Amino acid sequence: MKRLFLAMGAAITLAASAVSQTQEITVYTGRGKGLVDPLVQAYQAETGTKINVRYGTDAQLLAAVQEEGTASPASIFWANSTGTLGILSKNFLPLPSSITTKPNAFVPDSKRWTPLSIRFRVLAYNPAKIKPADLPSSVMDLAKLSNFKGRIGWTPTYSSFQDFIGAMAATKGDEATRNWLSGMKSLEPKSYGTNNTQMLEALRAGEIDIALTNHYYVLRFTKAGYQIGTHYFAQGDIGSLALVTGAGILRTNKNLSASQKFLTWLLSPKAQQFFSGEIFEYPVIKGAILPSSLLPLNEMLNRSPKIDYDKLSEYVDNAQKLLREQGII
Repeated sequence: MKRLFLAMGAAITLAASAVSQTQEITVYTGRGKGLVDPLVQAYQAETGTKINVRYGTDAQLLAAVQEEGTASPASIFWANSTGTLGILSKNFLPLPSSITTKPNAFVPDSKRWTPLSIRFRVLAYNPAKIKPADLPSSVMDLAKLSNFKGRIGWTPTYSSFQDFIGAMAATKGDEATRNWLSGMKSLEPKSYGTNNTQMLEALRAGEIDIALTNHYYVLRFTKAGYQIGTHYFAQGDIGSLALVTGAGILRTNKNLSASQKFLTWLLSPKAQQFFSGEIFEYPVIKGAILPSSLLPLNEMLNRSPKIDYDKLSEYVDNAQKLLREQGII
């Protein structure tokens, strides 16, 4: 009888081990593989949970979720854009307070997704050709600088750029935004689609002199030893807009517990330190150590204008309309 109980115990242990080894979730993400895969690999090694990742742009994966409906295999949507998270909000389950109380800012009122990292809009420039004093204090004045004709880079189909245009329209009005887009278009900017890295390669190579981008792209180039400057617009200027990445758990998830554990881990000091130390984004929890190349978070937050991030999905719809009107996308 004792042997029977021992055999049963061993079988139960093996079964439990098999269950833990077969924990599996699927993540759809608009973030680049180089930003996501190191975290996924670390989590898999640490927990044994298998994470399948589908990469694409926010727009591509949003369309996939909408097309797949209740048959979607996705457990988590990890977006590059707050606007996308807003659009998907009704597809997300409410998150427990154990997740939503971890970030110190940008948690939506709906509590259906959590911020994971913070980026800021900036202007990159070639310091060999441009003096900081020659650059405007407001991004709104950029469209007036005819001396940069043909020498400006932008990424009009990139989610952060469209968030920026949507926020511009929300704070400055549609007419002012139309005028800005029209003025910028007359300067014949070079479009790099969604590829900020390619745009900064072009800046480094001397093909353009300035580029509208997110701060962390510049810092990756300077870490590699390239001479690219970062111009910060004035406090409260729309050109200094704070934007967050974030994630939510889809109603179609097949493993709620495993999905919640992964999101909780992404808000852990270990994962948040990766965002700041390796990607040069700002963490959303307190305690992460910032590299010396990053300005203090409070200073950057004070530079950003205040907008209603819960309405950013509406702002992005309007941004896309304005961009289409101008023939930019």
